[in-house]
Amino acid sequence: MADTSWLEVGKIVGVQGLKGEVRVYPNSDFPERFEVPGLRWLLRPEATEPEQIELLSGRYLNGKGLYVLRFEGVSDRTQAEALKNCRLLVPESDRPPLEEGEFHVSDLLGLEVFDQATQVLVGTVVDVFAAGNDLLEVELSESGSKKLIPFVEEIVPVVDLQQRRVEITPPAGLIE
Repeated sequence: MADTSWLEVGKIVGVQGLKGEVRVYPNSDFPERFEVPGLRWLLRPEATEPEQIELLSGRYLNGKGLYVLRFEGVSDRTQAEALKNCRLLVPESDRPPLEEGEFHVSDLLGLEVFDQATQVLVGTVVDVFAAGNDLLEVELSESGSKKLIPFVEEIVPVVDLQQRRVEITPPAGLIE
């Protein structure tokens, strides 16, 4: 499996109850990754290779933005605690097809960000946060500081994965 590329779909952030369930913060907009039973892979914080784990069930916690998952062989709170901070992975080949205007987070990281009007390099996408609207975290070229840019069509009209660039039309005050 060493030549497999992985997509991180979530991170185990805590335990739920006493029966071995874990809370997962999702990095994926595809609920089936957390709700449909089957094989997943766990990457422990100190590990370099993921290990296979069987997802038995999962449910969304409304209002919390978290999923509660149950894995085979994890039946009490102590076993669940041991999974805290593990990352949940799927093979990259397991990507669901995207709709027009949808992107995988891993494809956006590292893209250069340009001001559409001036074509001046603003910075580089270093992270993506899921919120009401997703937010691109951009490290600014000049200052090295980071700014959050709403990932909406009006502000980010161009995403060109081939050229590895994003063009933005920031409202006054967003970057300065």
